[in-house]
Amino acid sequence: MRILIIGLGSMGKRRMRLLHEISVTEKANIELVGTDGRSDRRCEAEKQAKELGFTFRTYDSIKAAVEAGESVGIDAAVISTSPLSHALIIKECLGYGLNVFTELNLVSDGYEDNLALAKEKGLTLFLSSTPIYRDEMRYITDKVKDVSDCGEGKACRRLNYTYHVGQYLPDWHPWESYKDFFIGSKRTNGCREILAVELPWMVKAFGEIESVQCISSRQTALDIDFNDCYNILIKHKTGHTGVFTVDVVSRPPVRSLLISGEGFYLTWDGSPEGLAEYDEAESKLKSVDIYTHVEHREGYNPTIVENMYVTELLDFLAVLRGEKKAEYSFEEDKVILDIIDRIEFTYGLPRMLSLKKG
Repeated sequence: MRILIIGLGSMGKRRMRLLHEISVTEKANIELVGTDGRSDRRCEAEKQAKELGFTFRTYDSIKAAVEAGESVGIDAAVISTSPLSHALIIKECLGYGLNVFTELNLVSDGYEDNLALAKEKGLTLFLSSTPIYRDEMRYITDKVKDVSDCGEGKACRRLNYTYHVGQYLPDWHPWESYKDFFIGSKRTNGCREILAVELPWMVKAFGEIESVQCISSRQTALDIDFNDCYNILIKHKTGHTGVFTVDVVSRPPVRSLLISGEGFYLTWDGSPEGLAEYDEAESKLKSVDIYTHVEHREGYNPTIVENMYVTELLDFLAVLRGEKKAEYSFEEDKVILDIIDRIEFTYGLPRMLSLKKG
């Protein structure tokens, strides 16, 4: 299989490295090529690949990469560029007959047209939603569904959660100015990024969102034109409720979750070792050990583990082989993005917003 990595910034190089590791460990026989408009990024990626022991040819455009590979053919593309570029790149890739894996889009530009084009050509559109593949999120999701099961003989409990995710904007990519990174732009800002990353797994765990109430504010002196803190009250259709705080203010970075209900109490500090659950029999909080091995990359937020990125890419390859359906779809993402649009639209107005049509 031949895969084209589009965009060779930090995320593109991560996808390149992990796909190479999968090729070796899974004997997947994956050949990788890359494209980026910046020559420095192409050189960096080629150098990193050489250090890892494989050849990685790069090109300055998708067209050049496809034409160079005509004799062998490219099967799929992994799009790791900034979000506002995704719609046109996806369309171009589909036009060349490539299956597509794309990082989070943050906006729904081109969704309907690209979904229709992919269906017409019989190609895969796979949307990244990495936390869905994280072991802690999967454990939490299973636990929440178990305690809220209303089947015969079940307690049918409703839960409440408080969740805080934040990181100071200039710390996201300390090697470059936040003004040069998409999280510093109003339409794809850092708070929106966090919401788009976290809400998909939260919906899978707690159920579809029925309504939200939001207060947002500016707490920093950063040179940005968007609010940097959101406090969101969420009501799910399942009856679960929660408060979700999102900010680009927190230093150090924070991910803190507490879920409580009758006979249920769970906390997580965002780290692989930080998941704990209350044991009623022993009347104490006990750690939950769910990892046999944790892969962490130096230079990234310590709460970010590599395992989930590997699992997600393995899932993409399984979808391409026709072995399963994707865990998260463009259609589901459109619903999430519509909710985020509504949250941003409130801009702190203390009123309930029904998410029902009409």
